Amino acid sequence: MTLDIFDFQSDVLELSHHVPVLVDFWAPWCAPCRMLAPVLESLAEKHAGLWKLVKINTEEYPDIAGRYDIKGIPCVKLFIDGEVADEFSGSLPEYQIEQWLKKAIPSPYAKEVSMAEELCRQGKKIMALSLIEGVLHKDPENLKALALFIRLRLFSHSAEALQLSEKLEGEAEYGGLIESVAVISRLLTLSEQILPEDPVRERYVEAVEHLAAERFDDALSAFITVIRENRYYDDDSSRKACIAIFRYLGEEHEITMKHRKVFDRALY
Repeated sequence: MTLDIFDFQSDVLELSHHVPVLVDFWAPWCAPCRMLAPVLESLAEKHAGLWKLVKINTEEYPDIAGRYDIKGIPCVKLFIDGEVADEFSGSLPEYQIEQWLKKAIPSPYAKEVSMAEELCRQGKKIMALSLIEGVLHKDPENLKALALFIRLRLFSHSAEALQLSEKLEGEAEYGGLIESVAVISRLLTLSEQILPEDPVRERYVEAVEHLAAERFDDALSAFITVIRENRYYDDDSSRKACIAIFRYLGEEHEITMKHRKVFDRALY
């Protein structure tokens, strides 16, 4: 939006407490600014209601440009709750700005996703699943909600979880989850008949059974025992399983912390 009477305090800082505000710092003499402007305006129209666009001419408002340390233009800053939440500089192509916005702009359902995550931590998976399904119904492209949905469905519907994880491909934030889903999904559908004979075979099968029942503490203990006795049994799957469980639970989880050092020692 272009404002004839502009008040940075109300039109950016205060407004950003209600809706994210994208501020385009520009100047009339700046050729890249003129290239970027129609792209931002088109995106603002496309995403109307999700965020607001404010254009600030640095020639007219050098004090604001100085306050936010604008050294080169175009410079785009995203304001949320009165603070700069993210930014980029230069004239980027539309698809690249779309990707940036996708990560930078908070989802309108962020609170619902956070609530579902908390329910999941409390072990209330059915309630968490119901809540996250509602979010995905309203916002199918919400990657954070999709990632949680995959985690919640992994042990009951592993094939579905594996298929859905493909939608997260290329998203660096979810690389660990994708690998974990692939490893765990394979183990959950592993046929005992295809496993080679070996003294660790029985212990390995036991570890997989613990995993399927989500007894992660017991599963890790059993997999680590297999690593000590025959690390490369079933294509090094015990090591892969441990890493997948650690990633699934998170590095700060008490079960991860209990087994992480033991696992590391078992490898060497």
